[in-house]
Amino acid sequence: MTVSSVADPLTAGVHTVEVEDVVLRYHVHGTGPLCVAHPGGPGFAWDYLRAPVLEKQLTMVYVEPVGTGGSDRLTGHPHGYTRALYSRQLAAVIDHLAVPRVHLLGHSHGGFVAQYHALHRPDQLAGIVLYDSAPVTGGQHAAEVMCSVREFATRHTGHPELPSALEAFAAIPSIGDDEAMLAAARGVLPAYIADYWADPQRWAPLRQSLRATYISGLDEHGVPDVVDDREPLRTLSVPALVVAGRYDVVCGVRWAEELHKLIPASRLVILEHSGHFGHLEEPERFADEVAAFVTADNA
Repeated sequence: MTVSSVADPLTAGVHTVEVEDVVLRYHVHGTGPLCVAHPGGPGFAWDYLRAPVLEKQLTMVYVEPVGTGGSDRLTGHPHGYTRALYSRQLAAVIDHLAVPRVHLLGHSHGGFVAQYHALHRPDQLAGIVLYDSAPVTGGQHAAEVMCSVREFATRHTGHPELPSALEAFAAIPSIGDDEAMLAAARGVLPAYIADYWADPQRWAPLRQSLRATYISGLDEHGVPDVVDDREPLRTLSVPALVVAGRYDVVCGVRWAEELHKLIPASRLVILEHSGHFGHLEEPERFADEVAAFVTADNA
C-alpha cells in the first residue's frame, strides 16, 4: 500500500513524494537511528539492497531513485540521469523526512551519488557509508573491472557456467533496453558473489528477484556523466565508513583503499568473504559495522 506524502514520513511502509515534477517512492523498514540508502546500477530496483539484519538496529529508508522501480521516469528517459539530478532529488527526500541530519548509505553507483551529495550538501548529513564505491569511473575504472573479472575467471577455471557469466560481461557495452539490462544483471551475478557456485540455490531467489531499468549514463546532451572525485574528496568534511568486499569485481579493495586514503575522516572495513553484496554474503558483520558507525554519532 502506498502511503501518502502527508502521513508521517517515517511510518513503516511505502511512501511517495513529488520532487521536480516527478513522483518518487521510498520504503521505510526497521527501528533505531535513521539511515537513508541509495541503490546502485544506475537502474537497479531498491529491494536487492534491503538488509533485514541491519534493520534490527537502524531505521532504513530505501530510496527508489528517479527512473528506477516505482518512481517516475524522466521525459528524456533513458538519458539525463546525472549525479547532480540524483543529489537534488535526494536532498528533497531528506528534507521531506524532517530530521536534522541523516546518515547516507550508497551502494555501488549509489556510492558515487553519496560522494557527490556529501561534497555538495554536507549540511544534510551526519555521515556517509560508501559501500562498494570508487572515486572514479571511466577508462581507469573499467580496466580495473576487467582485471578483476580475469581473476574471477582464473579462480573458477573449468566451471561449466563460467563461459555464460563472461559472455554476460561482454554484452554489457551493448545494453540498450530494460530486457538486456536485466539479462546482463542476472548473467553476471555469479561474478558479483564471492563464491556463488559453492551454493547456487542460496542465490537463486536473488537472481530471480532482480529488477532493472536501462539508464544510459548520458546526460540530456548525450555526454557521459563521468566521476572523478579524487581531489574534492580530500576536503570532505563528512565522516565516512568505506566498506568493500574482498572479491568485489566492480568496486573492490583497490578503490576502497583509495577512498579511505583520500577522505580525511574515514574508516575502512573489508568484508573478507564477500563480493559486491556483503549485506547478503556477510549480513551480521555488515550490519554490525554500519550500525556502529551510525550509532556512534547518536550516542
